[in-house]
Amino acid sequence: MILTEQRLSGLLLHPTSFPSPYGIGDLGKEAFHFINWLAEAKQRLWQVLPLGPTGFGDSPYQCFSAFAGNPLLIAPEDLLHRGYLGYRELAAPLFLRERVDYGPVIQWKRTLLQQAYEGFKKQAPPDSFMQFVEEEKVWLHDYALFMAIKDEHHGLPWNQWRPSLRDRKKQALAAARKRLNDVIQFHYFQQWLFFSQWRKLKVYANEKSVRIIGDIPIYVAMDSADAWSHREQFLFDAEGRPLVAAGVPPDYFSPTGQLWGNPIYNWEKMIDEGFAWWIERIRANLRLYDILRIDHFRGFYNYWAVPGDAETAINGEWRDGPRTAFFDAIIAALGDLPLIAEDLGQPDSGVYELRDHYGFPGMKVLQFAWGADASNPFLPHNYDKNAVVYTGSHDNDTTRGWYEKASEQERDHVRRYLRVDGSDIAWDFIRLAMASTANLAIVPLQDCMNLGSEARMNTPAVAAGNWAWRFQPQQLTESIRAGLAELAELYGRACVPPEQRVYATHTG
Repeated sequence: MILTEQRLSGLLLHPTSFPSPYGIGDLGKEAFHFINWLAEAKQRLWQVLPLGPTGFGDSPYQCFSAFAGNPLLIAPEDLLHRGYLGYRELAAPLFLRERVDYGPVIQWKRTLLQQAYEGFKKQAPPDSFMQFVEEEKVWLHDYALFMAIKDEHHGLPWNQWRPSLRDRKKQALAAARKRLNDVIQFHYFQQWLFFSQWRKLKVYANEKSVRIIGDIPIYVAMDSADAWSHREQFLFDAEGRPLVAAGVPPDYFSPTGQLWGNPIYNWEKMIDEGFAWWIERIRANLRLYDILRIDHFRGFYNYWAVPGDAETAINGEWRDGPRTAFFDAIIAALGDLPLIAEDLGQPDSGVYELRDHYGFPGMKVLQFAWGADASNPFLPHNYDKNAVVYTGSHDNDTTRGWYEKASEQERDHVRRYLRVDGSDIAWDFIRLAMASTANLAIVPLQDCMNLGSEARMNTPAVAAGNWAWRFQPQQLTESIRAGLAELAELYGRACVPPEQRVYATHTG
């Protein structure tokens, strides 16, 4: 199944990067303003990072749940409009404007949401709240219980809880639900707010002919409701320690590899159960997004398994993934899948065969194209149409930052290939992406703003200082909007006749 035959383009921007007076971007008015600006720039795609509740390190790829939303993204003004808060509670400290300072922001926003919850309890719960709790019970009940018990254990990971709770003994869980009922309801409340705000934003985006690309990490976090409540689906020992952990061997980003630490699936168990957990996960994400990017797609073909007690990812081994059995089961349950396969790195040829068997588009990153010869698969003259081209991803430096640090061999190759002098390299790459034969083109907003390494979103294998970049309203300029619109029109990525629109909201 080819995702689309249309030529479309869009931007990569995580909601935490929106302007706001509350220290972190959210799903409020600036998000709607961005959708309007995208539509005026004739961009039809908006790609986000995972939207789950983040833990230590603030990475959206290490969330407490594969299903839940991040309460930090809840727009405070909505709490005022619902009558749960007054203007006094909404007054925020003077947070940093250009970056997210997660510690103070988390503390302030948790207090704000707790105050809003107290206001919520003074009213009769709306029908939409009760309906949400019922409709999302397949994951919500376990998630809220997990978070409540975690709070009770002062944030300790679940495999360090009391054994009866760690091992989900029926009597211990029943007692916890009774003891922690108010905290559990608080987590229901936060999730209801997040999903109601997100769904309103998504409807608005779709009405503006903007389709949202979501991001599904192949693995879940070790300290997550998923690992705790579905322990049999992972390779754990009797005390909840991972027998093996996920990562990748030494690569472009790190000479010792990347040890992610995520637990690895018990694929044999999942096959026996018809991939039921995965079907529910993808079904839930198809309600949130129009298109899904699968991060580390190669893990479905083969994956790097590192001993659970290892300190680096060097001494791992390749193991076979579920391959076609997985996708056949998902497609049988949900129909054709609007998936983008993140197939970067140095994958086995079988990864491409698996991708192409289902017609999933792969990723092409322009920053990876330079310094070798004309056969480099990331050079635009080698693209298939069924591909998504990026100037860079969330794991790359900005294009300007990359060029400033690149070798002279790479810079020379760029200049000769594009017939440019390198003085406007970010927009040279944007033009190249838009002009390429790839059906879809995605540009990080930082490149549109011609920003340097100070605006980088993430540096793989570096634990601190990531996921913090934010932009200011004045940076979303008319000249950038006009430039994107011109390129979209020039290279046939602007027009989406109503009868040809794709990515309709999935209701399966």
